[in-house]
Amino acid sequence: MIKFCTLFNTMYLSRGLAMYHSLEEKCDAFHLYIIAFDKHCFDVLNRLRLPYATIISLKQFENERLLAVKSERTPGEYCWTCASSAIKYCLETYDLDHCTYVDADLMFFSDPAVLIDEMGEKSVLITEHRFTKRYDQSASSGIYCVQFMTFKNTAAGLEVLNWWIDKCIAWCFNQFEDGKFGDQKYLDDWHNRFNTVHVLKHLGGGVAPWNVQQYAFRNSGESVKGKDQASGNSFELVFFHYHGFHYTLNNSYSLSDKNYTLARNPVKHIYRPYIDALSKAEQVINMVNQHGPSHELTDDIQWIKAVPGRAILFFLRGYYKNFYKKNALTYGFLN
Repeated sequence: MIKFCTLFNTMYLSRGLAMYHSLEEKCDAFHLYIIAFDKHCFDVLNRLRLPYATIISLKQFENERLLAVKSERTPGEYCWTCASSAIKYCLETYDLDHCTYVDADLMFFSDPAVLIDEMGEKSVLITEHRFTKRYDQSASSGIYCVQFMTFKNTAAGLEVLNWWIDKCIAWCFNQFEDGKFGDQKYLDDWHNRFNTVHVLKHLGGGVAPWNVQQYAFRNSGESVKGKDQASGNSFELVFFHYHGFHYTLNNSYSLSDKNYTLARNPVKHIYRPYIDALSKAEQVINMVNQHGPSHELTDDIQWIKAVPGRAILFFLRGYYKNFYKKNALTYGFLN
């Protein structure tokens, strides 16, 4: 059985539930430990009675070290600070032999067991950003992405984890400073600093808006197959990281940061299934929470409305760059 942990608040509730549902569908045996970062999120998740999840309140999770730095950091920075401590909390509290941290805005397309199996006898698994060349931010954001990381409960694994926790407690901010950025840049030299770290090779783990331009996708039965366009190598998509996705006004979405180019191919094969998964998650949440929020709602779409030409194209086509109307994704040109 794979043991996962994640953390999120109400604004990521539908995303977190969609991620959980994808594990239910694709993972043979798993348990997900969810640290709910506000009371509303905690209450809704408990009412859902998820059979393969344990819901943990912020009060249960937080310790003196975290509370001592909480006021110094933004909510986002505090979440980054807590990711490493969340792994240790689950390892210790539930006496786990391993724990895999996953971001709440992932969705699984196939069983992630293949990724964890790849690490073999190593005690730590990390994933690269694999930036498309024109988007390469390795120098400022890090070579590796804190999105899917496995730590075994071994002396070697805990050595790495405790080192990372200490660093994040000392400094974890949304800025590049002295070779540091958030909780991510600390990973840059792990393959040299420690001898128990495995860097994931499987191309299907860690596809994201900053590297999706390198691949072409197609449906194959109930899975999605990818092809690296440079090498021609094929792979099965395991998970996608929907970084930068936002709900916007007028039943529309901002799929990612507008600086990333998203072709129709990944929008069809990767983003449209995510919209469907979010809609199903919202319906489930509404059954126990008819009036409370389950996601954020931004006004990003004003960027389009500010220019008449953009607004007309968006109205006629249902999309403009990375902004899409729900109906266009569900019923429109992608069919």
